Amino acid sequence: MKRREFIILLGCTVCACRLAPHAFALDLPRISILHSGFPNRTPIHALFEELRALGYEQGRTATIELYGAEGDIGRLSTLVDQIATQKPNVIIGLTTPAVRALKHVGVTTPVVFGFVSDPIGLGIVESLARPGANFTGVTFGDADLGGKRLELLIDALPGTKRVAVLWGRFPENALLFEDISKSASTLGIEIVSRELGGADDLAEAFKDAAQAGAQCLIFLTDNVLFGRRKEIAELAVTNRLPSIHSFEPEVEDGGFMSYGPDISNGYRRVAALADRVLKGANPANLPVEEPTTFKLVINLKPAKALGITVPATLLARADEVIE
Repeated sequence: MKRREFIILLGCTVCACRLAPHAFALDLPRISILHSGFPNRTPIHALFEELRALGYEQGRTATIELYGAEGDIGRLSTLVDQIATQKPNVIIGLTTPAVRALKHVGVTTPVVFGFVSDPIGLGIVESLARPGANFTGVTFGDADLGGKRLELLIDALPGTKRVAVLWGRFPENALLFEDISKSASTLGIEIVSRELGGADDLAEAFKDAAQAGAQCLIFLTDNVLFGRRKEIAELAVTNRLPSIHSFEPEVEDGGFMSYGPDISNGYRRVAALADRVLKGANPANLPVEEPTTFKLVINLKPAKALGITVPATLLARADEVIE
């Protein structure tokens, strides 16, 4: 999508409330999209593109409202109350904090979620096969990937013995750290754990990791830190700590590597489930989907800056290499 088209598309979501009276007159389906962080800093255009392909175009065939809590718990609570009062035809809840907040207030509107790693453990659904109640969606499947990211980092940097894990305040990150620790024990890797106190703590955290003798790091982001991707990438290079991340945009903005579910594909599948709900399907009977497409992305720019020669075997495994 061209940048101008993307700006126009997101502009439509901002004016959704102004179009609402006209929409109700035409009895258009109403879709509310809630993200606990900064939705426009993600490839959310894939969600809008898929909705449009399925026949839901803002202001013409649907009323689509986009809400971002920007990592603010108070703002998230206010938005949840607002959406619950409006009672749209379907709510698309993106990220665990947003979905947990919707569950907590007991919304009765059908909810299709995305980017939730453990919906059963969090009490969002009863099971993946039969979710029950009014929630279904697409898991992010991230909790079991911590060890895989450690392995990929070791493959890229043979001889590594000490790895730092910097982690933000996100519900899944504790599970990810646990998975990393298990793999590290098996691989004989020492882990340096550093929990982040927020964006203002980034520079100090990277400095601490370097001083602790870490040779590289695994970065576990959160809603606020995800918007500081370029700063994080620069700190990694400055402190000579090649990094692996969960999300592709983190590498596009200068990180060394990322491995995780394909975000754009996840958005498309969420749109498809929302379409089924809007056409009358009961969320309680729609199985929760799990990721099927994973991407390994490698950025050679920070590798060059750090004097790293990425093994040809690893480059051959990558889904995308940024030159």
